[in-house]
Amino acid sequence: LMAVAMGVSLVNPIWEKSGVDPSDIARLTALEYSQKTGISTVITPVWYLGLLILAVVIMAIYAITQYHNRLRQTLLCAINSMLLTGVMGITLYMTLYKGNGFGSSADQGTFLLGFYSIIAALILNTLANRAVRRDEKKVRESERFR
Repeated sequence: LMAVAMGVSLVNPIWEKSGVDPSDIARLTALEYSQKTGISTVITPVWYLGLLILAVVIMAIYAITQYHNRLRQTLLCAINSMLLTGVMGITLYMTLYKGNGFGSSADQGTFLLGFYSIIAALILNTLANRAVRRDEKKVRESERFR
């Protein structure tokens, strides 16, 4: 589910903000940050955000296949947590600092489906890590009874 959530954030816009003129708009996706003012559009590539999101997807899928080695699964979940923290940090930097200079500084913009799917992935990663630890505890408990 975490890989699906990150896939959603990869293909959907993360953030959007309207400018002073209703046709002016700033938008953040996983691959670019664009500011449209009048007829000109300034596009700043943020490919590293898309690359981090893709790394989280690959790591989550790989962690699922490592069900025989719960210690490795725990390690992969920890690495995924760090990658997700990086994704969230870049997203918040782009929206709160770079987006603040566009339009009204009082308006912070609107977080869209891509942002909420990142939050869902953070929660799902935490739940996955908890489930792996619970399984490991059950296995150690059953070995103790033998």
